[in-house]
Amino acid sequence: MSDWRVIVGDCIEGMRGLDAESVNACVTSPPYFGLRDYGHDGQIGLEQTPEQFVARLVDVFSEVRRVLRDDGTLWVNMGDSYGAAGGDIFSGFNERFSGTGVNGKQSAIGANAASAVACHRVTGLRPKNLLGIPWRLAFALQADGWYLRQDIIWHKPNPMPESVTDRCTKAHEYIFLLSKSPRYYYDADAIKEAFVDDRNGASGVKPGIPEEHAKKARGGGDSGLAKFNGADKGGRNRRSVWTVTTKPYSGAHFATFPPDLIEPCILAGCPAGGIVLDPFGGSGTTAGVAVKHGRNAILCELNPAYAEMMQARVLSIAGETPDMFREAAE
Repeated sequence: MSDWRVIVGDCIEGMRGLDAESVNACVTSPPYFGLRDYGHDGQIGLEQTPEQFVARLVDVFSEVRRVLRDDGTLWVNMGDSYGAAGGDIFSGFNERFSGTGVNGKQSAIGANAASAVACHRVTGLRPKNLLGIPWRLAFALQADGWYLRQDIIWHKPNPMPESVTDRCTKAHEYIFLLSKSPRYYYDADAIKEAFVDDRNGASGVKPGIPEEHAKKARGGGDSGLAKFNGADKGGRNRRSVWTVTTKPYSGAHFATFPPDLIEPCILAGCPAGGIVLDPFGGSGTTAGVAVKHGRNAILCELNPAYAEMMQARVLSIAGETPDMFREAAE
């Protein structure tokens, strides 16, 4: 039976209590820069500059690398922000955040004069500039020794409407796949996608290809093209754009990424019976998906109140009653 536990306290301190090379995969979504005040001292996301924010995350993932097996992978979801007039930070990704928060608190950094920082003054970026936080983080992790293997686009068909008229409405975020070593565990078959056949190129066959070759590529024969697209194994290799609708969460945690978003990460990155780590446990989504699919999970959560909320979320996703251990970081 799969189980999970949550370590309450600073995530770096909590992970220091884990054995080296004991975790198969890390799947997480850190707090976004300048978006929310979670009401707890020491939280990540309230730094005065993007550089400071990224540096703190690099420190977190350095400890993740220590506890990750040599064949382990790291999957990081990260959204972006804009520099706004008056020194506030604007994000177009608020649909990921729902609920009222602990003690009814739900304040954006831009509305908190004590926390708001003139990001364009500090970084040299003028108002309306995209900060590029996801790629700043990705390149910083690469410089710190991680292998940056892929950028995955989370396409949201139901994005939050924006009032802007001088750019497109934001409808995507990033998931970065990183590894500790050049060779790592990755189960491509576990996340194959349907082999589409509409005879208009969506099947993976270029328009204009001779019909007899196209038929083979669609699975009608043993051609190299069919094997390349995965038609001989019940699907094709998963593409790097994942369309997943955002889903509101009635609980009191701000940030809940959809279970469907991280399901491929866990299935591809962690074998059955393995351990998935999330240093930013939040509402417990990672644990719920891990337990649902026969994996174990270890979460870290800075705020004790949020840690108490996880049980219901995990149960609703996993559909069973996993063992749950709660411990405080030293």
